[in-house]
Amino acid sequence: MIKLQAAAVAAFAALAFAAPANAQRLDNFQIKVGVSGILPDESGDPIDVDISDEWVPSLQIEYFFNDNVSAELLCCVATHDVATTGGLDLGEVTHFPPTLTLKYRWTNFGQVEPYVGAGVNYTAFIDDEPPAGMTIDYDESFGLAVQAGFDYRIDEHWGVNFDVRYVEIGTDVTINNSIEDSVDINPWIISTSVAYRF
Repeated sequence: MIKLQAAAVAAFAALAFAAPANAQRLDNFQIKVGVSGILPDESGDPIDVDISDEWVPSLQIEYFFNDNVSAELLCCVATHDVATTGGLDLGEVTHFPPTLTLKYRWTNFGQVEPYVGAGVNYTAFIDDEPPAGMTIDYDESFGLAVQAGFDYRIDEHWGVNFDVRYVEIGTDVTINNSIEDSVDINPWIISTSVAYRF
């Protein structure tokens, strides 16, 4: 947790003092449509859990302040199978984890534009399907996020993207209105997409 917070603070500091870009920038918006893998690095206290990896459609919307600095919102919805590590089925849970990051990119590598970013995540648990006779409630979550990736520019408007994020998602879970568990989901989010800048 401390290392992730330090990395996020350092990334924000670097972005805040980024040099202004030249006046020949492209248009301000970029949309990326693709697929994201939500790969939990999960743990629970006192009940340890196992949460499935899922690959889902995703949308990224990016606004460029200049050639180097941008803000990006990642949106997707994922449904995971949940169980205790002892094999008790806890059904399915669906969550919506929009993640907003501030990014810095390098534009002196030709068609390849690598970047790093840091920001915040909000996760809403919008549906759960526990086994019959069981109730499970998940609290919403706020956490930090860091990312790295690159755009490959095909031309002025089109490109392809590869991106990796690590996102803090932690929730308090209540089972049958009596059993409480603190669950850290903390997924790696791996995305690949087609980008259009306009």
